Amino acid sequence: MAVKIPEAVNRLFKNVFVCKKCQSKIRAKPLSVLEGKVKCRKCGKKAFRPLKKK
Repeated sequence: MAVKIPEAVNRLFKNVFVCKKCQSKIRAKPLSVLEGKVKCRKCGKKAFRPLKKK
């Protein structure tokens, strides 16, 4: 059984969001994503979802 290293989990999944239109990943603060201050680099949308943990 694999042991999850907390530092690695934080590096991979903390503050990472995925664009709902083009599926590109962006790292941003959750409050700024909820307020709509962050936009996608590729398509310019402001709709994001959290990255799914494997």
